[in-house]
Amino acid sequence: MLSRKIYGLILLFILQIGVSLAQKPKYIFFMIGDGMGLNQVNAPEVYLASKQGKNTVFPLVFSTFPYATFATSYSLSHGVTDSAAGGTALAVGKKTKNGVIAMDSSRTESYKSVAYLAKENGLKVGITTSVSIDHATPASFYAKQADRDMYYEIGKDLISSNFDFFAGAGFLRPNTTFKKEEAPSLFPQFEQAGYTLVNGISEYQSEKVKSDKIILMNNKGADNGALKYAIDQVEGDLTLSQITSAAIESLTKNNKDGFFLMVEGGKIDWACHSNDGATAIQEVLDFNSSVEIAYEFYKKYPEETLIIVTADHETGGIAVGNGSSTLRLKNLENQKISQSALSTVISDFRKNNPKASWDDVKALLTANVGLFGAVNVSKEDEAELNKAYEKSFVNHEQETSKSLYANDDKIASLSVKILNKASSISWASGGHSAAYIPVFAIGAGSELFNHKMENTDIPKYVAEAAGWSW
Repeated sequence: MLSRKIYGLILLFILQIGVSLAQKPKYIFFMIGDGMGLNQVNAPEVYLASKQGKNTVFPLVFSTFPYATFATSYSLSHGVTDSAAGGTALAVGKKTKNGVIAMDSSRTESYKSVAYLAKENGLKVGITTSVSIDHATPASFYAKQADRDMYYEIGKDLISSNFDFFAGAGFLRPNTTFKKEEAPSLFPQFEQAGYTLVNGISEYQSEKVKSDKIILMNNKGADNGALKYAIDQVEGDLTLSQITSAAIESLTKNNKDGFFLMVEGGKIDWACHSNDGATAIQEVLDFNSSVEIAYEFYKKYPEETLIIVTADHETGGIAVGNGSSTLRLKNLENQKISQSALSTVISDFRKNNPKASWDDVKALLTANVGLFGAVNVSKEDEAELNKAYEKSFVNHEQETSKSLYANDDKIASLSVKILNKASSISWASGGHSAAYIPVFAIGAGSELFNHKMENTDIPKYVAEAAGWSW
């Protein structure tokens, strides 16, 4: 009889042969919900069920994937990562200090991302996001800079990447260096490097046939820092789903060798920094819509496609359930616009109605977030809101509530806070947390994602599935 040692070696050999013969992914989707911890996934699932009066969850498409696990999120320097270190871990498979893009903690050694590996192995590469293209998480896949705020320098790295498709709101500092010195605009440099610049989906449709390398940005005149929150979008606004579809179309055109596509839902993080529960849920649902597009592609090529859905970190420490055993997330459907948009609505209302009564303001809040209408407001909460009204409308003392990406009107932030409480949502902070990040996988090589892992393992397993080596 064979000894246990020999038997084990034979079994290992057979497994290695099996892995080597397994179908390698030709199409890779690396999809990142920025700030999307497990509770950010759970909240919309509970919310969708609660809208139909069901005490259950209605799963998102990616939470039905056959492989689901979780990973660490700490950086090399801190227990709580930022998006630069978190994005770097997902892109290059190495931890670094907060604030650094694809470099070591001493900021002297550059790291190669999994996107560069894909390019070196003959795949087309796309990097897309719902925020600016030079933001920390997308930048980690194509740039190598000592500081995440080196937006101009990150833009220069885009040129040297020679990747095939970029998309997002735009660029934050296309004319100014990190040292705040004026510099030649990046846009002519992009064009000289062979990229066609398009604004909005209509321009993309007219240019896609004749362009092999594209940078798709927000509509002309729209925000170059981020797409609108999903809850605020109207017809004609550029969406992450449109970006995802355009990326797939562009990367598959005249291409039989496959592609690597990174898609970031960047404003999940922004909404969570503001502790805006309804807006965060809509951002996750919006991100899920992009995953659905990838999943439809997967169903056409199931043996050749790998989809990874994960996050760079969790934001806000959101909790579903704030004391009562009964969940009331259905109340969130009364919020029609984001806290940021509500802040603008209140500001405009104050300018146009300087003598507005408390009842006038209450009516405005009822129309936009349901307070004093479908959602009851306690005497204590009304007193706090009324105090903010007195300062703002009567004494003309501007009060704001500041978060990382917003500085909102105090009445707006208080209103959302009250709605969150009435909807069984609570928050630990306005910053990132050290929570584990979720990992979901389907397709060729997805069986590698079957256990708790470090965030740095994720790109390594993508490379292993594809047969690439760093």
